[in-house]
Amino acid sequence: MTRPGSDDKSILLVHAYLDGELDPANGLGVTQQIDKEPALANEAERIKALQQSIYKQLPREEAPPELRARIESSVGGLRRERVWPTWRALAASIALTALVSSSSTWLMVGSQQQPTMIADALVSDHIRALMAPEPVDVISTDRHTVKPWFNGRITSSPRVVDLAKDDFTLIGGRVDVIGRTPVSTLVYRRAKHLISLTALPAESRFELDKSPRTVSGYNVVRWVENGVSYWAVSDLEANQLEDFARLFRTSKTEL
Repeated sequence: MTRPGSDDKSILLVHAYLDGELDPANGLGVTQQIDKEPALANEAERIKALQQSIYKQLPREEAPPELRARIESSVGGLRRERVWPTWRALAASIALTALVSSSSTWLMVGSQQQPTMIADALVSDHIRALMAPEPVDVISTDRHTVKPWFNGRITSSPRVVDLAKDDFTLIGGRVDVIGRTPVSTLVYRRAKHLISLTALPAESRFELDKSPRTVSGYNVVRWVENGVSYWAVSDLEANQLEDFARLFRTSKTEL
């Protein structure tokens, strides 16, 4: 059924995008169209709500061990371990290839260039998350749900704070990879803007004044606290992203 302000083709593309069926280029085009057309934005929200309802009421069941064994046997006994349920439909996209390439470069360059390489990789992660059906692996506004989710997925759980009263709403978290190291990324929302906040082990050779302020049009704010280097990435205005960083640093609402 066609909705006001949109056509059947546009609506079908929104459905395909939310089902993870589009390539990165077409996915980006759909997100831009959603931002411009309220009817498509409403349709996207409706489908997201339906998907979440289905996931909650009809949880996926693991395949029986016998079936898994037969499948592995049919492909010559080759077994692939699943490292983490992160990238879903876009896992093999060109964006992932670009990330791996930039991360490998980061491992080989001098220390003075490393902050720039890290920022490039984190912005790539942020863009890819925006293009995915969901920008997070665990969906929750409750920090008591998000923080424990990282246990067993990374070496240490991140600091998680509640900033909803300041209009920065926690929507969940995901695991990103920098170099070969899985790291935590929290995702906050302000209006229609998402903020990816990644926590990395801080090293003394990283100089704050070497960190880029913008990468590919996205603002980047970085600070170091208690041995952790925090990187916030968003298309939010720079002063608002700075406000977010300040509120996160000074917040006492921590799990």
